[in-house]
Amino acid sequence: MILEVLGSALLGIVLAWAAAHRLPHRLPARPLVFSTGVAGALFGDFVTHSALGPGTPLLSLLGAAIVSAASLSLLLRPAGRLRRRSIPA
Repeated sequence: MILEVLGSALLGIVLAWAAAHRLPHRLPARPLVFSTGVAGALFGDFVTHSALGPGTPLLSLLGAAIVSAASLSLLLRPAGRLRRRSIPA
């Protein structure tokens, strides 16, 4: 169980590093990105482990990766400026 938690935390760090490395202009400050990645991975591991029970470490890591990636995707900002045109009334 401890190795599963450490593995999911490490997976969250790796996913956060990859996101921060690939999309630095679209993400907020790095500490927020890394903490979100780790927290998402730990939460995903907890939910998957609670749903499937013990004995499924690979599926728990898969759940951790999915929730971590989903959490990191919520931090993304739009690539360019939003072009809002006001329509004259």
